[in-house]
Amino acid sequence: MEHPENDKKYKGLTVNQGVQNLPSVNPYATFRRCKRSLSAEDYFHGIRNGDISILGQAVTLVESNLPSDQVIAQKVIELCLPFAGNSIRVGITGVPGAGKSTFIEALGTELCQAGKHLAVLAIDPSSEKSKGSILGDKTRMNELSTQTNAFIRPSPSAGSLGGVARKTRETIVLCEAAGFDTILIETVGVGQSETAAHSMVDYFLLLQVTGTGDELQGIKRGIMEMADGIAINKCDGNNIERARAARVSFKNALMLFPPSESGWTPEVICCSSIDHSGVQDVWKNIEDYIAFTKKNGYFEHHRTEQSKYWMYETINAALLNGFYQNTDMEKLIEKAEKQVLNNEISSFIAAHNLLDAYNKKK
Repeated sequence: MEHPENDKKYKGLTVNQGVQNLPSVNPYATFRRCKRSLSAEDYFHGIRNGDISILGQAVTLVESNLPSDQVIAQKVIELCLPFAGNSIRVGITGVPGAGKSTFIEALGTELCQAGKHLAVLAIDPSSEKSKGSILGDKTRMNELSTQTNAFIRPSPSAGSLGGVARKTRETIVLCEAAGFDTILIETVGVGQSETAAHSMVDYFLLLQVTGTGDELQGIKRGIMEMADGIAINKCDGNNIERARAARVSFKNALMLFPPSESGWTPEVICCSSIDHSGVQDVWKNIEDYIAFTKKNGYFEHHRTEQSKYWMYETINAALLNGFYQNTDMEKLIEKAEKQVLNNEISSFIAAHNLLDAYNKKK
């Protein structure tokens, strides 16, 4: 079709004919629009061979809420379990702004350069309103992300309490089966309720920062008693003297606490993630703790207690899911909600009635 603009009465205006039906660059190429579904054995072999892509897919599978995915995920975990347990697991917590991600990058880079195979599980808080997470921890670890022997996996907390994600425990098993000998778990930094994080690591590091206000805010009994070591971060520039003063305060506070079950006395170390000063001292303290607890038998005792803890946690999660996913209970729950809102019955009586009804239906 000839364009009217090409008429001679329109001077200086022409429209070229377009090229029709451009040939394919590679006419023999075929494109897959969906991923090939993998079996549990495919995931297992990929993980054991150190395929990071398949490891990432397996973690996504484990974190999925779909019943079909959970069936495969459980098989993958069962296959990987005999090859798990051969790593040093370190939990890192601290208040928001303590520099956890920057510290992990500094420590992780040095570990990778020393020949360690490092997995970083960064837990990002999920929004209570939108249920979404930013998952931006990996973007803040630019240098560590380029290390070939490092695996960084951000995961949403998804409403899970205790500073970790719902499936962090299973992710640790997958990473260990993939050959990672050091695992760093960055918690959401909730501060005083990191019990779940503490129950899945060998060494629990509390990252503190000074120069932000009342130093007594950092001395919280619950979290301090769980810590196997304390690192005062951002000990650089004009903050050095304040960090050293805070170190004395924390050491004095630790003296007031009863001895730990492991028999270990926590150290307080000043460090800087910017110039890497003190970072190696923190890792040396971790290695000393592992050697100490393996020698006195606490290391194996602690891991056994962790396994028992997670057995009960799994039971609790299964009971909770069974209650809320029961189709018969959905109607009863909706009816009980209306009764509570209309002040017909109390919340406690409604809860007991629902539990009684659930137990009778089983």
